[in-house]
Amino acid sequence: MALRGGDLSRLRQLNSLSAIRELRREGPLPLSALADRTGLSRPSTKEVVDELVGLGWVEEVPPSPGTMGRPARRYRFRADNGFLVGVDIGAHNVRAALSDLDGRLLAETRQPVEPGTPVDERLAAIEAAVEGCLAMSGKTAADLWTVAVGTTGVLSPDGVIRYSAGIPDWRGFDLGERLRAMFPCEVLLENDSRLAALAELRRGAARGSREVVFLHVARRMGAGLIIDGKIHRGFGAASGEIAMLPEARWFDAPEHLNSCPVVPEGTPAEDAAGFTLAAARAGDPVALEAVRRYVEDLAVGTAAMVLLLDPEVLVLGGGFSRSADVLLPPLRDRLARVCVRMPELRASTLGGECVVLGAIEYAVDHLDRQLFAPDGGPELPAPLTAAR
Repeated sequence: MALRGGDLSRLRQLNSLSAIRELRREGPLPLSALADRTGLSRPSTKEVVDELVGLGWVEEVPPSPGTMGRPARRYRFRADNGFLVGVDIGAHNVRAALSDLDGRLLAETRQPVEPGTPVDERLAAIEAAVEGCLAMSGKTAADLWTVAVGTTGVLSPDGVIRYSAGIPDWRGFDLGERLRAMFPCEVLLENDSRLAALAELRRGAARGSREVVFLHVARRMGAGLIIDGKIHRGFGAASGEIAMLPEARWFDAPEHLNSCPVVPEGTPAEDAAGFTLAAARAGDPVALEAVRRYVEDLAVGTAAMVLLLDPEVLVLGGGFSRSADVLLPPLRDRLARVCVRMPELRASTLGGECVVLGAIEYAVDHLDRQLFAPDGGPELPAPLTAAR
């Protein structure tokens, strides 16, 4: 059966997407290697690469210094065609990171805030953090393709914050509207625990896994779920909010650590749990009892998620994860009493950067779906920078 014009256009697009996918994964590559990886003939690969060079998605890489003879031409995906920003809006810090289109970090900044910081000042801190990344990398807001933002709280799909224990003034605030007015590009919003789970899946303790529960343990408690290798948001973007259930005992659990008698009088609230966990590590019996009570409460909601989802890996993240050596052994023992199958328990390897890194990964995923998915648009467009 003869191919029609539309079929040929679709075939060219699929071949182009296949070449871009391999160059992003393995590049730079010579034509022969790219042909092997895509399954195309060498002439077809040359035709595809020439078209992608003309569109601005691919470029030839200069030979390495000192190369003898006539080296094969190598090509790479132009990840510097545009840039992505990830933002973590926390109760005590606003973090921002800038990356290229492949998610390689180029700059990071942080702006201190407080839970009671007024909304307009918090928004100004967000803008300052992003501007700091742009200044460090020599870029401008016009170079940004996507800004992905993670924040504490329960968000509606369009970016209205329904509830936030960590930032009380956030409740009912249309964060999406304000951020879209702030940045001249697409803005994505997501819960911070879900982004942290994505970061651990791609860059951290859960790499190679597909079923993951991420515990965000700090002064506030949260969870992010990865199902079949993807963030699970739920129908109304409210999955993982088990802390809202009083019987889960997550909301008040941190008070066992914050109010322990070993905490020196006058210690700032944000530092209290750290004293208790340090004392427990040193063997103090009062602190160990406080940790035991905390873990008992933590285990209630955690066991429910493990029994429901049967994850491969459970990652302990958030501020308290720095004391995973103190928390994981009793949590493992407590879960083993009730769970049919125990997941592997691991500590976060990304620490305080997990949310902002997850935001970058979220932006990369969005770009892939928007431009590079096989079921994307009818034609692969020229990059925005090429159109300027």
